[in-house]
Amino acid sequence: MASPVAAQAGKLLRAAWALRPCLPLGQSQGIQVTSRRWLNLQEYQSKKLMSEHGVKVQRFFVADTANDALNAAKRLNAKEIVLKAQILAGGRGKGTFNSGLKGGVHLTKDPKVVGQLAQQMIGYNLTTKQTPKDGVKVNKVMVAEALDISRETYLAILMDRSCNGPVLVGSPQGGVDIEEVAATTPELIFKEEIDIFEGIKDSQAERMAENLGFRGALKTQNSDGKPFRDQVPNHNPYTVFVCFDAKINFDDNAEFRQQDIFAMDDKSENEPIENEAAKYDLKYIGLDGNIACFVNGAGLAMATCDIISLNGGKPANFLDLGGGVKEAQVYQAFKLLTADPKVEAILVNIFGGIVNCAIIANGITRACRELELKVPLVVRLEGTNVQEAQNILNNSGLPITSASDLEDAAKKAVASVRQK
Repeated sequence: MASPVAAQAGKLLRAAWALRPCLPLGQSQGIQVTSRRWLNLQEYQSKKLMSEHGVKVQRFFVADTANDALNAAKRLNAKEIVLKAQILAGGRGKGTFNSGLKGGVHLTKDPKVVGQLAQQMIGYNLTTKQTPKDGVKVNKVMVAEALDISRETYLAILMDRSCNGPVLVGSPQGGVDIEEVAATTPELIFKEEIDIFEGIKDSQAERMAENLGFRGALKTQNSDGKPFRDQVPNHNPYTVFVCFDAKINFDDNAEFRQQDIFAMDDKSENEPIENEAAKYDLKYIGLDGNIACFVNGAGLAMATCDIISLNGGKPANFLDLGGGVKEAQVYQAFKLLTADPKVEAILVNIFGGIVNCAIIANGITRACRELELKVPLVVRLEGTNVQEAQNILNNSGLPITSASDLEDAAKKAVASVRQK
């Protein structure tokens, strides 16, 4: 039978479970190209969600100016304050600002210092192990009450294809270097496979809580409103369970039924071209080559990028049309692709299942004429109305190179770049 503390900790795990409207599928350790962009919440947004679902978090405010950060620190009236730069990358505490400030996480007991530190954070780029070389601009900081940490644990809810559902993953060895824990002491990583129809069971939550080290007698909630406490013999008598850090992301497919959550989307860290593409329901992924890929579907995108590489070329980006394509989308897609100065050729690779190839062909010819396309264009179409589409391209009088299959298209695209 689980201890009272484990039972209470289990309730917190079940509260965390309530936050899973649609989590992304587990991803492999290697590089993965996908046409979908997960909604990634900032730490303060994740903590707000958890608080609303019964998970204990620190008291905090969010500021986007140094003066607001100073006022927030005064309002907290805490013995110690932690100031945290808000970007989506990890490793903030060990990062460096281009203002010269070291570290994206700072502790202080003086509210005035919060304002001084925030002035060196907001508006400057923070570089960590997980950011691009030039770092990411910090637009907001979180000003939170600092609490003494007795022990850190790690908890995540992931979607795992191997068990066709969600998995609860936890470790008693903290969360800062969880990858190191997994590599050196994998026996300290505990998993619970969750039935997607039944949800997390009490026994699973309590077993995970026990594995995380939540054991001992329980002191019930006090009248001062503080949460449950754990009294452990031969240890500091009281322990408060608090979520100190969080990273929550959601599958874009959940947007239509999770509109309140997706309204929190902060797109400031996206590439401007990604935001522009999203206006037309297009998915854009930037790469570092010189051949643009115009496709419909993530699988086709990966195959197209791979076959370009196999033939000695390098993809500059790919833009995914998805289904339900309109001619205007094709035109906007070409505008986006040609706006990239790296692009020296464009390869269109469309498989017309639910997509009508004739619509694609009309969009291509319109774009070529109105944008006065200056780079070589190779087109491979297959599927619905492909013959009509080929006739549209062939009769257009435009310098469009047709390809018989994907291999032929890749070779022609790579050759067109080499000939320039």
